[in-house]
Amino acid sequence: MLVRERMTSPVLTITPDVSIQDALARMHQDKVRRYPVVDKHGKLVGIVTEGDLLNAKPSEATTLNVWEITALLNKITVERVMCTKVITTTEDCPIEEAARIMADNEISSLPVMREKSLVGMITETDIFHIMLELMGGRTPGVRLTVEVLNKPGKLYEIAGIIQKLGGDILGLAAILGSRAETRIFTIKVVGIDLDALRKSVTPAVEQIVDIRETKIS
Repeated sequence: MLVRERMTSPVLTITPDVSIQDALARMHQDKVRRYPVVDKHGKLVGIVTEGDLLNAKPSEATTLNVWEITALLNKITVERVMCTKVITTTEDCPIEEAARIMADNEISSLPVMREKSLVGMITETDIFHIMLELMGGRTPGVRLTVEVLNKPGKLYEIAGIIQKLGGDILGLAAILGSRAETRIFTIKVVGIDLDALRKSVTPAVEQIVDIRETKIS
């Protein structure tokens, strides 16, 4: 899966000369939490978040009255509070690489560029939705988590057990195990009784970490 398949496009943007008051109003209207900032030529020059705009407001301890605060805020523009060191990605970036960039840099979104043009936006919310799909999070079934020896063929073996029981795999994830020589698989399956799955899988794994029925309310 690549960024182009899940990015938002076209992108809602804002210009540097908009006041923070107007920017906040637009965010609430558009139901977004960030805007890429573009100049009059459409060039990406920054990114501004709801937090940036809110942090620009005077504190509750200020001695200014409401009229003075409003006048002050109308003079502060997006350009004053936006981040100008924007980390971007491209349309053909693998989605897991985009997620890694966001996690490593502690940011919640990435503008997507095609050469010098802004063509989309990928956010942490998009990543969450993808995780739901990968794990079959919106479908009832049996969620099985097992720890196995990290050697070729183990996943194939477990998939074969599920197939023989007449089940279907809806989601799958793999992470490092509790020991260097193990891996942990979480598998979402349908069409199999929980107890039958537990009994059949137990001899093939180091341990069953968790097994449960999942229901969607």
